[in-house]
Amino acid sequence: MKQLMQLARADIGESLRARWFLVYTLVFGGVMVGLFISGLTESRVMGFTGLSRLLVTYLQITMAILPIFMLITTVRSVVGDREAGVFEYILSLPVSIGAWYWGKLAGRFLVVFLPVFGAMILAVVFGVVKGVAIPWFQVLFYTGLLASLAWCFLGIGMLISTLSRSTDVAQGGAFITWLVLLLFLDLILLAVLIKEGLPPEGAIAISLANPLQSFRTASMLLFDPQLVLLGPSAYVILDNFGRSWYLVWAMVYPIFVGLGCAGLGFWIFKRGDYS
Repeated sequence: MKQLMQLARADIGESLRARWFLVYTLVFGGVMVGLFISGLTESRVMGFTGLSRLLVTYLQITMAILPIFMLITTVRSVVGDREAGVFEYILSLPVSIGAWYWGKLAGRFLVVFLPVFGAMILAVVFGVVKGVAIPWFQVLFYTGLLASLAWCFLGIGMLISTLSRSTDVAQGGAFITWLVLLLFLDLILLAVLIKEGLPPEGAIAISLANPLQSFRTASMLLFDPQLVLLGPSAYVILDNFGRSWYLVWAMVYPIFVGLGCAGLGFWIFKRGDYS
């Protein structure tokens, strides 16, 4: 555990010095500042005003930015160190491979989630200054939802990095993964499956297996309890899950996906060639 924490701190320090982290932080900070300037806290949508409206919009934007940033920065972790010959150096030190792998995973999660969480704190501070009501349940749930999504794509990124033999292949795999998940968002490709005879319930189940779709549906469910925006799909979701259990599913499922991918990546990594 001591080695894991030391390696996590080392990865955090390396990431904080990288240019991508500066750009990443400016993106999320800029998004939140832009939402403040746009006056979303003064608008009303389906009865939601103030900070609730701002947080919903922030989550929709984050859903498009966070996964690709997480994938692109994470897929270089294992394959990049392999290409740079770092593993030979690590094996000469009293550091276990497990501590290196999971320490890098923990450090990268903290670094990537910090700007996202900081933007949420900025929104709360803005709400307090403006004197608007703070929807604490939404703030806490959305923070957990974002952490779940970040962990999910962190694990996927580590698995892709472990399977790839070069940085270019890893980045290509990350982009294709992100693109496929986007295509399955809102049943875009699933319409073809229904046309070929797949029952609607099966198509919706495949859609909800997509972490992006689970995240988006949960963010909608807090301000649209009947999921009117999803149309007939809402009946299948609410009848089988219910509102509360679906929120639990959307929080827990991506964590298990990320943990499973990270664990599979570690198993492949241990059995593979470090050079």
